[in-house]
Amino acid sequence: MNAQENLDPIVLALVQNRLDHISRQMGWVMTRTARSPIFSQSHDFSCFIADPDGTLVSQADGIPIHTGGGGFAVRSLLRDFADDIDDGDVFILNDPYTAGGNHLPDWVIARPVFAAGNLVAFACNRAHQADIGGGAAGTYNSEAREIFHEGIRLPVMKLIARGETRQDIWRLLMINTRTAEALDGDLRAMIGSTKIGADRITALVEELGMSQYRDYFEGILEHADRSFRRCVTSIPDGDYHGEEAIDNDCFEPLADSIRVRLGVEGDALDVDFTGTAPQVQGFKNSSVANTWSAVYMALASYFEPDLPRNEGTFRTVTITAPEGTIINAKPPAAMTMNTVFVAHEIVHAIWKALNQALPERSCAGWSKSIHGTTSGHVSGRGEESPFVMYHWNAAPGGGAVEGRDGFNQIGHLIALGGLVLPNVETYEQLYPVRFHRQEFRTDAAGPGAYRGGTGCDFEVEINVPAEYAFRGEGLYNTSCFGAAGGRAGEPGDMNLTFAGGDTEQPKKYAVRHLDPLTLRAASPGGGGWGDPKQRDPAKVLRDVRDGVVSREAAAAIYGVVIDADGKNIDDDATAARRSG
Repeated sequence: MNAQENLDPIVLALVQNRLDHISRQMGWVMTRTARSPIFSQSHDFSCFIADPDGTLVSQADGIPIHTGGGGFAVRSLLRDFADDIDDGDVFILNDPYTAGGNHLPDWVIARPVFAAGNLVAFACNRAHQADIGGGAAGTYNSEAREIFHEGIRLPVMKLIARGETRQDIWRLLMINTRTAEALDGDLRAMIGSTKIGADRITALVEELGMSQYRDYFEGILEHADRSFRRCVTSIPDGDYHGEEAIDNDCFEPLADSIRVRLGVEGDALDVDFTGTAPQVQGFKNSSVANTWSAVYMALASYFEPDLPRNEGTFRTVTITAPEGTIINAKPPAAMTMNTVFVAHEIVHAIWKALNQALPERSCAGWSKSIHGTTSGHVSGRGEESPFVMYHWNAAPGGGAVEGRDGFNQIGHLIALGGLVLPNVETYEQLYPVRFHRQEFRTDAAGPGAYRGGTGCDFEVEINVPAEYAFRGEGLYNTSCFGAAGGRAGEPGDMNLTFAGGDTEQPKKYAVRHLDPLTLRAASPGGGGWGDPKQRDPAKVLRDVRDGVVSREAAAAIYGVVIDADGKNIDDDATAARRSG
């Protein structure tokens, strides 16, 4: 009998909840103190806690793609500084090849936590910086062909040594960004959040006692392992295959795919990407940490929502990711887009395989995002200041599941709702822009008994010359899928209108310097679930009244005939259409 089997299960649950609450507390501190809207408004950061061996024991706050691979970062720290970790130290890193990073914009602040003079944990914050230098403002250089085009690379470095900030490193970071004032404030917010977390972890360890806290940490991981093994045993033994197409490499058309085999035997699950596309010349290649995180997110999101959020959940999972492929690229491949694409494709491929294995749990695909960044300078207080604006508001629709329509407008799939869409009024105060519209699309949602999300009709006027980093994977082609008889949602579209009235459809990926313009984007709709003619007619009527389904589509697709004023269902005509 091991020590974990003697633990009080009530105390064990309380310890897990306490750690998760600490993660959330770190997030609240970050939101309230960070300077950039990407954090204070959109929550593009994640907080997590690791044990002294670098294994994640809590990832309750933030965005799944950030935290699932967080253990790679902490274990890189332990590898490089095993004998040089002191109380009061704070580490920083981002590099996907050498430091366990996922992509360069996501900087990790990792604070070792001490109790009674012993290293007991790490309090960490991974946050997507607004600008880190590189060939395009705003971290996303759509023209990058190698990692050196993407910004500053940070190996594991000690930013604060025994409570004293290393000013040489701080100055290095500040001269490698276009938005130094924002970065300075954001880094201080990250550091502060981990200090709050570390203090609370120390208090927890002292309450549990130095002789027993590790047993509780391991008990949490073992509980997670048992929980997910029960999920795996619900899948019939066998091999299941999923594939998600890749139609471009950011520069040219491409006809290839993410290919995955899920091998199930008892409570063990093998995730094998053999046969997946080779790495590409654009910046959609994935690091190991990012791929592992995407796999974990795909599996966890498919099963019970109360699955524990730690690394123990996936002890029964083995991953094969051939080197030199788009999901395990060799240096110096560019990588900045990987947390969105190809992470989205990895999740879709795994969901498709699971849909074969467990059709009763099947879910439809989410559409891919189309929003890029705009950067430039704005006058204020007698001087010009740099700005970087993310067009989060042009967010796509989510996929449906049995019992629930897809979310009409939501951030990237890889955030699973953790990315918050910002307030347009705040953006108009911060940036030289004016919003003309932000409304749900009509007839863009994937039809189904439960329809996909509608997507968004978004229009914004940018009043200064600016640089645009376009990254519209969801533009012009279908980017989701239906499930259980449901259909895919409509593709996204984008148009630029210039001062003279000329219009243009931008490429999916490009970096452009453009004069003032109006950008209008129709984000893609999510996939539907189930036969559209099985949709509750009352829900179809509601959609028509809300303007997200037209009367014509209601009749042609859903078999629901609605009178000319859009207020009532013609029951006889509807019955005839649905029985025909």
